[in-house]
Amino acid sequence: MAKAKQEESIERQLWKAADKLRKNIDAAEYKHVVMGLVFLKYISDSFEELYNSLKAEENIGADPEDRDEYKAENVFFVPPTARWSHLLSNAKLPNIGKIVDEAMDVIEKENNSLKGVLPKVFARDNLDSKSLGGLIDLIGNIAFGDAKARSADVLGHVFEYFLGEFALAEGQLGGQFYTPKSIVELLVKMLEPYKGRVFDPCCGSGGMFVQSEKFVTEHQGKINDISIYGQESNQTTWRLAKMNLAIRGIDSSQVKWNNEGSFLNDAHKDLKADFIIANPPFNVSDWSGDLLRNDGRWKYGTPPEGNANYAWIQHFLYHLAPTGTAGFVLAKGALTSNASGEDEIRKSLIEANLIDCIVNLPAKLFLNTQIAASIWFMKRGRTTKDILFIDCKNMSSLIEGSRKTKEFSHEETNEIASIYHNWKTNSDNYEDIKGFCKSANIEEVSKLNYVLSPGRYTGLAKVVDEFDFKDRFVSLQKELKEQLEEEQILNQRINNNLSKVIIDE
Repeated sequence: MAKAKQEESIERQLWKAADKLRKNIDAAEYKHVVMGLVFLKYISDSFEELYNSLKAEENIGADPEDRDEYKAENVFFVPPTARWSHLLSNAKLPNIGKIVDEAMDVIEKENNSLKGVLPKVFARDNLDSKSLGGLIDLIGNIAFGDAKARSADVLGHVFEYFLGEFALAEGQLGGQFYTPKSIVELLVKMLEPYKGRVFDPCCGSGGMFVQSEKFVTEHQGKINDISIYGQESNQTTWRLAKMNLAIRGIDSSQVKWNNEGSFLNDAHKDLKADFIIANPPFNVSDWSGDLLRNDGRWKYGTPPEGNANYAWIQHFLYHLAPTGTAGFVLAKGALTSNASGEDEIRKSLIEANLIDCIVNLPAKLFLNTQIAASIWFMKRGRTTKDILFIDCKNMSSLIEGSRKTKEFSHEETNEIASIYHNWKTNSDNYEDIKGFCKSANIEEVSKLNYVLSPGRYTGLAKVVDEFDFKDRFVSLQKELKEQLEEEQILNQRINNNLSKVIIDE
C-alpha cells in the first residue's frame, strides 16, 4: 500500500511540475507535447536496456545495432538521434523543438507499427525552447534510480495519470477521449475479461484495454490470453490510444482508425468478441442513420435517425460471440425512451433475454456531460430470465481538488461487482436490498412497460435518520457560494483573454 501511495505522489509531483511549464498553451495542445515525451522516454529506456545487454554480448556475436535483435524481443528500435541521452544532451539548445520532431520522425520510419502515430508538435512557436528543455529534464528523471526494467511500469502509471489530469484540465473536451478511471474499473470488474477477444468500437485513448490488461495480470492470468480489437474515429485520440497501449506492451495492431466511424465503416466486420466494453458518445444525432435504414445490424428494430443509442446497442450485439458479454455506458434516457420506436427495440431485447444487468450511475461522474448515465450488461446464451437492477445513485464522492467531478472508490466498485457476481452464480451471498439492488423477472419488467430504470424496481432505501433541513440548507449555501466564485474566476479569464486579443490587434 505504501508503494502505491509513493507512486501516486511521484505522478502528482510530475504533473504539477509539467503543468507549471505549460504557460500559455492550452491543455488540449500541451497534452500531445507531454504525452509524446513520456512515450519517447519509455521506448528509449526499453531500447537502451536491451542495447546494453547486447553490447555486453558482442564478443559472442550479438550486434547492438541490428534491428532484428529488437524486433525479436518486441522492443522498438531507436536510432541514435532519437535516444533520450541525445535529447538530454541537447535540451538547452534553442532548436530543441526541431530535434525532438526529427526524433519522432526517424522512430516512425524505423518502426512500421508507429507510422502516423507520434506527435510532431515540438517546434511550434508557442512552445518556447526553455520550457521544452525543462520538460525533457523533468521526464528524464522518471526512472528514479531504480532498475530501468522497472521504469517502464512507472512510465505506464505516469502516462495513465497524465491522461486523467489532462482530461480534467480540458473539462468537456477532455471527455471526448477519456472515460473516467473509476467507471472503467467498474466495467472491467463486472465483466472479468480473463480470456478471449476484447472489443471497443469507440475506444478513445484506450483506457478500457489498459484496465482489462491490469485485471488479467492482477488475477494471475496470462496477458496473452486476451486479444484486443478497437476502432476510433478521431485520429488524434487514436494516436493517444496507440501510445497508451505500446507503453504497456499491449499489441495494438487491431486498433484501427478511420474518420467515418464504426457505423459507416466497421473496421472489424467479421469479429465476434467474447467481451465488448465501451463508452459511446451519448445521444449522437448525426450518426448517418439516414444512410443505414436497411443495415443488417438492426435485428431488433431500426434505430431512429436522430439518436444513435439503440444503434450502438445493436452494433455491440452484432459483434458478440454466442456466449459473449457486453458492458457499456449509455445516457439514462435510453432506459425509458419511447420516441421513434426505441421502446419497441427495448421490448424486443428484453423478450430475447439479452439484458443481464442495469446499473444506475450517480451524477457528476463524467467530465464532458451532466447527462445522467447508466451501465448496461448484455449477454448471449443466458440461462436465467431475470434481470439484475443496481441503483448506485448514493455512491461516489468528489475527486480530490475538484468541486464538480465525482468518482467511485475501489471499495465501492468491489461492492457493486460482488453484488453482480453473487447474483450471476446464484450465491447465497446475494439478496435484494431495498433501494440498492433487485432481481426482477421478465414478467415484472413487462408490467412496467419494459422500462429499465433501476429505481423502479429497487424502490427507496429505508430512512434511518430524519432529514436534517438545517444541515442541507448550509450545504446548499456553500455550493452556491462556490459556484459564484467559479463564475467570477471564469469571467475574469474571459476578460483577460479579450484584453490580450484587443492589444494584439
